[in-house]
Amino acid sequence: MQPVQATYPMTRFRRLRRTAALRALTQENALTADDLIWPVFLCDGVNQRQPVVSMPGVERLSLDLIVEAAAMACDLGIPAICLFPYTDPRVKTPGCEEAWNPENLTNRAIRAIKAQVPDIAVMTDVALDPYNAHGHDGLVVDGIILNDETVEALVRMALAQAEAGADILGPSDMMDGRIGAMRSALEAAGYKDIAILSYAAKYASAFYGPFRDAVGASGALKGDKKTYQMNPANRDEALRLVARDLAEGADMVMVKPGMPYLDICARVKDSFGAPTFAYQVSGEYAMIRAAAQNGWIDGDKAMVESLMAFKRAGCDGILTYFAPDMARLLRKG
Repeated sequence: MQPVQATYPMTRFRRLRRTAALRALTQENALTADDLIWPVFLCDGVNQRQPVVSMPGVERLSLDLIVEAAAMACDLGIPAICLFPYTDPRVKTPGCEEAWNPENLTNRAIRAIKAQVPDIAVMTDVALDPYNAHGHDGLVVDGIILNDETVEALVRMALAQAEAGADILGPSDMMDGRIGAMRSALEAAGYKDIAILSYAAKYASAFYGPFRDAVGASGALKGDKKTYQMNPANRDEALRLVARDLAEGADMVMVKPGMPYLDICARVKDSFGAPTFAYQVSGEYAMIRAAAQNGWIDGDKAMVESLMAFKRAGCDGILTYFAPDMARLLRKG
């Protein structure tokens, strides 16, 4: 629909930009703490803070500090926290058995957070790369990432996380058929109320590098992930993947990375109307942080502008490492 408006000078767009009050009255999109999911990194030990050098301001936290971080996030009004483990290289194997160990780092963190901060939703990552000796999201045999065998492993991982008390499962592996397999297994095991936020359109991106440092997958990765993550040149394929995952039982869908793929976010939301999320990934975060630290940009203003872009594109929420900083800024008004 084309807007009906008088020509200049009867219409002057600057009239509604003249004061802060007028700008607020006519603002089309709003960002609140309710829109945020905070990704956090886990490490073993007690009272451990391990800085992630390639992600200024981000640390891996031991379980006692993760519980404190979850409580802080809850107090700030952040509704969900997403867990990513830094796994001891000694337990990484080609078979990824640690992924479904009930006592692995993620499952212990889920139980600890839900016991002490029950009001925050706990989201998990469902992929094998933190546990894989090869650094891939799937099982590898002779250099080939196996799809169906990986799906079986992911189902075991998802069930272990459900048993630990996860609220939201985040399959990020991009294997074919994994959403349907997980949903069927969850229903059969009695976990009918656990939500699935599918990484439905996850691209083979250069923006993931700092994240791989954070979870310790950089050194282990052999080759690339282009046989299972999406080609950055493709757009229609993203819609087909979202349609498939919703049909298989996903409750929410995600586009990853975020800012380079705002067109995909908009098309997904417009096409399906399902809860749509974007992941402002480690490389996006690191660029803004590094530029701000060097005095090249205003860090707070760039943070706000970048997150508002997701809302403008139609996203219902954003996974972002900026979540606590953004929530604090919103609280200041």
